[in-house]
Amino acid sequence: MGHAPAPRRRPGRHRLGPAAGQLDALLTSGVDGIYAHGTAGEFYTLDEVEFDRVNAVLAGRCEAAGLPYQIGASHPAAPTMLDRIRRAAALRPGAIQVILPDWVPLCDDEVVRFLVGAAETAGDVPLVLYNPPHAKTQVPPPLLGRVAAEVPQLIGVKMAGGDDAWYAAMADTVPRLSIFVPGHLLASGLARGAHGSYSNVAAMSPRGAVAWYRLMTTDPAAAADVERRIGAFFVRHIAPLQARGLSNPALDKFLATVGGWADIGVTLRWPASSAPLDAVEPARADAHRLLPELFPA
Repeated sequence: MGHAPAPRRRPGRHRLGPAAGQLDALLTSGVDGIYAHGTAGEFYTLDEVEFDRVNAVLAGRCEAAGLPYQIGASHPAAPTMLDRIRRAAALRPGAIQVILPDWVPLCDDEVVRFLVGAAETAGDVPLVLYNPPHAKTQVPPPLLGRVAAEVPQLIGVKMAGGDDAWYAAMADTVPRLSIFVPGHLLASGLARGAHGSYSNVAAMSPRGAVAWYRLMTTDPAAAADVERRIGAFFVRHIAPLQARGLSNPALDKFLATVGGWADIGVTLRWPASSAPLDAVEPARADAHRLLPELFPA
């Protein structure tokens, strides 16, 4: 459920201090696994030296701790993504996550062709497809069924979820795939057939996300009430930032700073806009008041 955001950088410098501290906290939080180079890690801003250095630290630390890990090899350009997949696969992670090339929308044949090539590049390391709502190419259940049939190395997808009809279609067309949905919708997602999350709730509180997941398995009604209150918190503190045009990476880093579990900071890399620091304390106070389950002693 957790993830290790990538390090922030000043031009011309490569440092892993903040990311190493985040990894320390995640390794002791109880999460089921750790994932690097997702949205919060601003994978599209990393140069290849940084990408490899983060992966080396992640692989070494997770293997020493006996904790599963995945590597995101995503990049908007297909050749760079294939290079990242190749280098990530050499580390033998549990899976490699990819997006679809993102400059122009792809037709169905191009989606399949790219994922076949990505799987060939990854060898016997499985793939997870990340297809968020802002991706230029959306992959509906029928196309995903075709992909799953032609790319057996694909083992899961990270998507926004949907209504009952979407979950039913996913169950019918891709029953073998693991379905991962947004962290703040995990309780209702599990009840409808999802399997887990690369969690934005873990971005705010790794230990809290673990506690909430356990509640989902023991008291689904109580877990659903937590989800309702997470929604209220998002309406109050996340929706206004979205309305100002802030990106998902900015929102994820804001959540992590609100949680205060590691040296994260709200600052995104140039030229992206970041969440305002003066919004952190009000959100932190409300998070602890509304969601005590996410901040266990």
